[in-house]
Amino acid sequence: MSNPTYVQDYQAISEVLNKYIEGCKQAKSSIMKSAFHPQATMYSVGPDGKLSGGAIPILFEGIDKDFRPSPDATAAITRIEIVGTAASARIDANDMSGISFTDFFHLLKVDGQWTVVSKIFQTHVAP
Repeated sequence: MSNPTYVQDYQAISEVLNKYIEGCKQAKSSIMKSAFHPQATMYSVGPDGKLSGGAIPILFEGIDKDFRPSPDATAAITRIEIVGTAASARIDANDMSGISFTDFFHLLKVDGQWTVVSKIFQTHVAP
């Protein structure tokens, strides 16, 4: 905490992650796209136990096609860790389009801006 930019970085990362949360809640990828680097990836393990995912447009397509607006959904940024220009974060969400999940994000500060470069997630049975 001795670095005076820590608070600003923490707030900037929170803003990036809140774009993702709001895009999920409104079921509009256009809200979240600026949070992700164009070369970002997203992965999870499918019901068959195999790796599933790939380039970040997969997320955007899923949000626009498969999600429905969920104004009452809840989500919390439960952790942000920052070391220099690298960070990791966790979001827990409940009843987002009928799905509850935990997301883990890796972010980098590229050209002075925090951007998500990877996302992995675990879905849960909605409460």
